[in-house]
Amino acid sequence: MKIGYFLSCEEYEPRELLEQALLAEEAGFEALWISDHFHPWNDEQGQSPFVWGVIGALSRVTRLPVTTAVTCPTMRMSPVITAQAAATAAVMHEGRFRLGVGSGEALNEHIHGDAWPSADVRLEMLDEAVDVMRRLWSGENVEHRGRHYTVDNARIYTLPDEPPEVYVSGFGPKSVRLAGRIADGYITTSPDTDLLDLFRETSGGKPAAAGFKAAYASSEEEGVRHAHRLWATSGLPGELAQVLATPRHFEQAAQLVTPEMTRDSLVCGPDLERHVASFQPYVDAGFEEVYVANIGPHYRDMITRFGEEVLPAVRAMAARDQKLDDKVEVAR
Repeated sequence: MKIGYFLSCEEYEPRELLEQALLAEEAGFEALWISDHFHPWNDEQGQSPFVWGVIGALSRVTRLPVTTAVTCPTMRMSPVITAQAAATAAVMHEGRFRLGVGSGEALNEHIHGDAWPSADVRLEMLDEAVDVMRRLWSGENVEHRGRHYTVDNARIYTLPDEPPEVYVSGFGPKSVRLAGRIADGYITTSPDTDLLDLFRETSGGKPAAAGFKAAYASSEEEGVRHAHRLWATSGLPGELAQVLATPRHFEQAAQLVTPEMTRDSLVCGPDLERHVASFQPYVDAGFEEVYVANIGPHYRDMITRFGEEVLPAVRAMAARDQKLDDKVEVAR
């Protein structure tokens, strides 16, 4: 299992993101995720740089593979422009760039004043967008008249040797089935084994990656304070994350999330054994890649301590589980 670090564009300004990437590589993390937002989830997070500028800069400070987690290539940025951005990123990272995509949130995609489509329509748009991008990555001149997109004599000239892989996020059966049909891999933020099994079944066993957050701090109480102040919005249920339109709306909804709910939802504080244990559900589920994001100001200490103790322990845990799986398979 590959262990990566998740760069949170909503919480950190660009120079901090570059520093985190450099520290993560030095600490032994094997890959990077980076979020793609126009707005943060709330004003306390306070950041949201243009991710493609940061991705370009990352190519100058690290050789770790980079994946967007995730880009919406359907509204705020068209599939044509997203395809060009991803192709350039793949060239700058010498093929170590992967495009993670999803159907998006109104928080980021409403900014041009378009109506927010239903979930079924958004998935239909994503399906068409991925097809358009792959055609553009062929280097050929593309003409397209689809249900949602028109492409008029477009050709991308700056291309990597191989087109970027496309991973598709999914948090319900419909989106997971789409991922299984069109994606090179699956992205999620939950160790939901039912959805993972559905993806494995519909994709023929393609790889899956998951990410989660940790609030490393000098005490559990401090970690809870940071996590609740910055990421209480993660505790909102159902489809709220897809349909609320502004950080203010998320702040209003997050008043329903208590500090105790935040405490129960992720590991806060300095207890490295608990941080190791937070990987266990993802190891048990069988994800090929797992990414962890820091919450709060102590990212330097978090990355260092994870590199020294958490990553080796998680790798040992994954190796033990793999040996057990191999023994079971032989016994069959």
